[in-house]
Amino acid sequence: MGTGEQSGEFVREPLGVAERITADGSSAWPVEAGRYRLVGARACPWANRTMITRRLLGLEDAISLGIAGPLHDERSWRFHNDPGNVDPVLGIEYLREAYERAVPGYDQGVTVPAMVDVASGEVATNDYAALERDFSTQWRAFHRDGAPDLWPDGRVDEIEAVGEGIFHDVNNGVYKCGFATTQAAYDRAYDALWARLDELSDRLADRRFLVGDTITQADIRLWVTLVRFDAAYHGHFKANRQKLTELPVLWAYARDLFQTPGFGDTIDFEQIKQHYYGVHTSVNPTGIVPRGPELSGWLTPHGREELGGRPFGDGTPPGPPPEAERVPAI
Repeated sequence: MGTGEQSGEFVREPLGVAERITADGSSAWPVEAGRYRLVGARACPWANRTMITRRLLGLEDAISLGIAGPLHDERSWRFHNDPGNVDPVLGIEYLREAYERAVPGYDQGVTVPAMVDVASGEVATNDYAALERDFSTQWRAFHRDGAPDLWPDGRVDEIEAVGEGIFHDVNNGVYKCGFATTQAAYDRAYDALWARLDELSDRLADRRFLVGDTITQADIRLWVTLVRFDAAYHGHFKANRQKLTELPVLWAYARDLFQTPGFGDTIDFEQIKQHYYGVHTSVNPTGIVPRGPELSGWLTPHGREELGGRPFGDGTPPGPPPEAERVPAI
């Protein structure tokens, strides 16, 4: 992450290992069950996108999951919640070690999600956008029975178009608010964020999901920011026109997905707060982590079923997450 020196605007750093894992052998990394470990973090929305996709498609047996803890320092994400502070499969304490095995002298951002080749210990890719799409397309041979189609035919362009606006103004937009270093940069980001959220609220007022009548990748992209909004972005990143709980359509939409298998069962609100308030010392120098907000509302009725829709299309919900991947109940 960085900030434009002149404009004061937040600029997201480029990906450092933007490779792909493909089924046809056209890339350096072939699809192979059991070969890779997806390293994510409960705190991170970018990682959460791939973790939800993996859950919905039933790729748990094909791709193992490592969870970095919410706290890290200049050396990168760290496995501080694992026994001995070491990932039990990769045998490393800091994710940077896997990046440096892939690129000796690596000097770019160490980000999650990252797919790590277990045998070599090297990061194969940290391209989150390609990963979430490739999980649907390249890993199809390992999908569970009843896996949903997150990129339905005839809807791909619309999913991409909606997702592009979400990325710039919402996913990245909250960071642009939080890390702006000039009033003008903050004001631009704030205005773009809320204009987009208002547009999305209008879009969702009479439809259950963003594109078509089923859950698609566009919903995953929006939801990972919404679920963190009141816990982190509203206060910590000054995205504070309103709380999510004060936005009737988006709050109901977010609850609908939270209560859908594969979404809420990936969320640990405590780790989300520990990360944002504990790591971003330029924004929160004291490191004090707030005790709120109240979370029980996430489990209240949302009424979105009245809009129709078939969450999983012709597919079925995923089963419970593996025991080792379960998060605390709220």
